[in-house]
Amino acid sequence: MTTAAGRHRRAAGAGPAPALLLVLTGAAGLLASWVITLDKFKLLEDPDFTPGCSLNPVVSCGSVMASDQAAAFGFPNPMLGLVAYAVVLCVGVSLLAGAAYPGWYWLLFDAGCLFGVGFVTWLQFESLYRINALCLWCVLAWIATVVLFWYVTGHAVRHRFLPAPSWVRALFEEYTWVLVLAHLGVIGMLILTRWWDFWTS
Repeated sequence: MTTAAGRHRRAAGAGPAPALLLVLTGAAGLLASWVITLDKFKLLEDPDFTPGCSLNPVVSCGSVMASDQAAAFGFPNPMLGLVAYAVVLCVGVSLLAGAAYPGWYWLLFDAGCLFGVGFVTWLQFESLYRINALCLWCVLAWIATVVLFWYVTGHAVRHRFLPAPSWVRALFEEYTWVLVLAHLGVIGMLILTRWWDFWTS
């Protein structure tokens, strides 16, 4: 039986595919955060500035950026993304280079991903039902965060860093992609139904 201390001492890397997935999700989130940050600064300089992704009353990045929710911690949210997704990108690159991290590192990394997916879930609710607008770059960051969370959690479970029943480990061994698609599918359906009349008009 693997003890808790043993789980924390063991180190694990990742194969090329999971490592590349971290690189891609980190890069996608970093790109989204960078573009939103630039547009936010332009909006602060010129309140009449219209971001390029403001396409219609629903897909309106400017409305999202001007909201109180866009600075949940007292500064623009994408500035947090610049740091967080850069860390993800660096971890992915290091794994591609053959790095291995101990269990405590994977647990902290997964905790960060859990915070991230919880934060974007709150932002999704606020965007759909309070701000009443979508930001396409935000949606890209949502997708990256959801994919990242499920695959990092699956990695921690499969290597027994995160205790879980055998059936949960088996689920993550074979069907992590199903969990990702189901999560993204729910988000897609909420967006579709929230503005059904607009999409179908």
